[in-house]
Amino acid sequence: MTITVFIRYQIDPFKRTMFEEYARRWLSIIPKCGGDLLGYWMPHEGTNNVAFGLISFESLAAYEQYRARLRGDKEGMENFGHAEEQKFILAEERTFLRKVEA
Repeated sequence: MTITVFIRYQIDPFKRTMFEEYARRWLSIIPKCGGDLLGYWMPHEGTNNVAFGLISFESLAAYEQYRARLRGDKEGMENFGHAEEQKFILAEERTFLRKVEA
């Protein structure tokens, strides 16, 4: 069963550009580590402090393997470190979803 991790970010609205650069770096890191990146979405109009990311995996086990590879990935760890230093992510929520099939 494929699962999709839906990540909801609360971001500092005055640091949206920094978050967008952070998300852009994941575009190559996530696939390299085994995730099927569906994309990142930035605020456009309306709420200016919420962004989203969606990543699919074959299973929860595949997600756990991805997380292990990510912890060993230099670029990934640098990206996490940059986010912590700059504090442009105020909160992050992860929801694991499965597609409704007929």
